Amino acid sequence: MSNDMSTDANQRVWFITGSSRGLGRALATAALDAGDLVVATARHPEVLAEPFGAYGDRVLPLALDVTDPEAARKAVEAALARFGRVDVVVNNAGYANVSPIETSDDDDFRAQFETNFWGVYNVTKAALPTLRRQGAGTIVQFSSVGGRVGGSPGIASYQAAKFAVDGFSRVLAAETAPFGVRVMVIEPSGFATDWAGSSMTVHQIPDAYDETVGAMNRRVRQSTQGAAGDPLRAAEIIVRTVRRGRIPSHLLLGVNAVDMALDHARSEQSEASAWEKVSRSADFGEPYPVELPPGDTIG
Repeated sequence: MSNDMSTDANQRVWFITGSSRGLGRALATAALDAGDLVVATARHPEVLAEPFGAYGDRVLPLALDVTDPEAARKAVEAALARFGRVDVVVNNAGYANVSPIETSDDDDFRAQFETNFWGVYNVTKAALPTLRRQGAGTIVQFSSVGGRVGGSPGIASYQAAKFAVDGFSRVLAAETAPFGVRVMVIEPSGFATDWAGSSMTVHQIPDAYDETVGAMNRRVRQSTQGAAGDPLRAAEIIVRTVRRGRIPSHLLLGVNAVDMALDHARSEQSEASAWEKVSRSADFGEPYPVELPPGDTIG
């Protein structure tokens, strides 16, 4: 197997974290089926042999713990040694465990954030020098519709990290646009993956939180109906979108994602409009004081 594989000008080189299952595996497969090359990473790369063995030299399986910055740098170096460039960096690795904030284990809460945010930071930072030198590249950040609308009881660490990924990615897009680097945040709703299966630990939920965390866990995460989203369709949509000259800054995937995002946008606009005069009055030179919007007064 050559350490410096020549690539066709029409082939993209994808670097995908969390490739062993779920949307990461589906995306790696879709990219390969489209004729591209893939650096597939996972904590245990031996599990990549079964899904990607048939693609031969077009796949480079690598071990990668995204919470290790040095490992991320070495993985990018290995990708360059094999394929000579990296065109699409996909930060997909992530997981969520369930518990109320009040009773969350601090170490578990931090460990989730380490993967879900700092893993994105580490891999992005490791890839940026290459993308900048190339004068081109696309960074795809997997978030969640929850990273836009929030408020899902029981997964505070996961959603907090996804909000952080969004803020990080907005700054990243502004900083790297002059270099020809594009950034796209993926915001799925529920998909038929292992995200809410063996990848998720559900910690003890106290009775006081049964109507919030418990109810959400039963309705969504333990539903016998399964999620509506098709990972293969989502992966194909992402591959097709990346090939476009212009890409969206944020790509919602799934009916629930679209409905939730639109409802959230309307609610935010309504609230901002209702409080507009109050908000403006905080600046020097603006009329002050102004009446608060109608509502109950406490005490």
